[in-house]
Amino acid sequence: MLLIEDLQVKLKDKEILKHIDLEINMGETHILFGPNGSGKTSLMMTIMGYPQYTVAGGKIVFKGEDITHMPIDERAELGIGVSYQRPPAIHGVKTRQMVEICSHGKADADAMSAKVNFSEFLERDINVGFSGGEIKRSELLQLMAQNADLMLFDEPESGVDLENISLIGTAISELLQRDFKMGTEKTQKELHEERTKMGLIITHTGFILDYVTADKGQLLYQGELTCSSNPTEIFRCISEAGYEECVRCAI
Repeated sequence: MLLIEDLQVKLKDKEILKHIDLEINMGETHILFGPNGSGKTSLMMTIMGYPQYTVAGGKIVFKGEDITHMPIDERAELGIGVSYQRPPAIHGVKTRQMVEICSHGKADADAMSAKVNFSEFLERDINVGFSGGEIKRSELLQLMAQNADLMLFDEPESGVDLENISLIGTAISELLQRDFKMGTEKTQKELHEERTKMGLIITHTGFILDYVTADKGQLLYQGELTCSSNPTEIFRCISEAGYEECVRCAI
């Protein structure tokens, strides 16, 4: 469903991503680890199509379509959504209006907001005066309304207290259908519960792993994907030995 081949990306004149190869199949969730400045957010923004990130080589294919130079709005329509680490406050636009925009008027904003304990914020301007946890729940509500097929989460635990981490982690797990089985594991009768959603989650703290099961972990270091393995094992290695040691081990 998502195929990245030999991706090379520049920001202004600086190369920030080097020969990235990544594949996320239907129903899979990947965890992306890496120190600050390693290019994790840049990779997400490149997948989403932000124009300041210049693709100098390679390609991005989504649902069989080459989206390497496709504009952001078309990628969103195709089914890619992002939960930002630091989204802007938007004065003059109510959260309810954004939910309606994201869903093309098809979403039940009240029912969806109740799932992330956000009902009281629907009539407030987007992210204006929101706490860290409230901003994250606002992002999840918008992703829920968009009903994206590929969801990119940039540090969902960042700036969030323990109570909100539990709520946010549970909501992400539900969005990514982690309680559903993969299609190959199901009988024909059960196909209505086949897992189809895909996710790529950046995490520093690893707290999200307590709530979201993941299929693979990726380690991004100095603009290169150096490791692909069990996400829990990668996080254990990082916690015990640090990023550089994990990179040496992978090599």
